[in-house]
Amino acid sequence: MSPPFIEAFLGDITELPVDAVVNAANSRLAGGGGVDGAIHRAAGVTELRAACATLGGCDPGDAKATPGFALPAPWIIHTVGPVWSGGHKGEPEILASCYRRCLAVADELGARSIAFPAISTGVYGYPPHLAAELAVATVSTAPSDIELVRLVAFDTETHALYLRFLRGGP
Repeated sequence: MSPPFIEAFLGDITELPVDAVVNAANSRLAGGGGVDGAIHRAAGVTELRAACATLGGCDPGDAKATPGFALPAPWIIHTVGPVWSGGHKGEPEILASCYRRCLAVADELGARSIAFPAISTGVYGYPPHLAAELAVATVSTAPSDIELVRLVAFDTETHALYLRFLRGGP
């Protein structure tokens, strides 16, 4: 296992031709707003909801897969990030577990490329600079057969954070 090539990408995660797209989901895997809603709409709401309903939900820090349906990616890996409560309730450990579990599930699927959104930085309130630093550190060191990791930003601020941490900046 060699470390994956990691790149920051600014754009729409639902359009990426990778093996697996990560969905920042809620624990019921029921669809919602932000990235979760966008992935459900792009994949096909009816099909994805039906597939998610068979999974029995997902605990924070865990990950589960469904087909990608209408996405260019053949797989969607759903993970539930932590709700930010000041960083003293295990949030960094839970967020790191999201990234590690997604990579492990991707390995089980035989995926070689994966795209991650900025997990927990939307309505869950995780500070973007802390989340970006943790994302880069975790995917850089987690054991995996993944060859390409795309850290996908929907906005220029998050993209700049990914670039900063990928270059080794503070």
